[in-house]
Amino acid sequence: MRYAILLLGAPYSCQASHSALRFARAVVERGHHLETVFFYHDGVQNAARLAAPPQDEPHLVDAWATLHSEHGTSLQVCIAAALRRGLLDAREAARHGKQGHSVEPPFELTGLGQLVDLGLSCDRLVTFGP
Repeated sequence: MRYAILLLGAPYSCQASHSALRFARAVVERGHHLETVFFYHDGVQNAARLAAPPQDEPHLVDAWATLHSEHGTSLQVCIAAALRRGLLDAREAARHGKQGHSVEPPFELTGLGQLVDLGLSCDRLVTFGP
């Protein structure tokens, strides 16, 4: 089965990110294919490369990147939601005249059309929200 995840919750303000990550790992451990994790609304904060949680807490940005490197899962971030929250990749930072950026690969800024495509192409689209 082909799965996709829609994540709406910020990483450390609710349980959504932790639950989505555990679900993602369970999906791939059971032999299914996790196509994409789409980060939307406050969920875009999961892509912030400058996050530095205390050592006794899981580093969710790194955990998502590990999921990508181990299983090829695409990590797509809604560009509109990200820009509203000050999250930009290098290209968008240059386009908006900003000196720095806070989103790096394997996270990629994309539009909502990608989310619509996921809903049409995957067998299951599972949403995690606050």
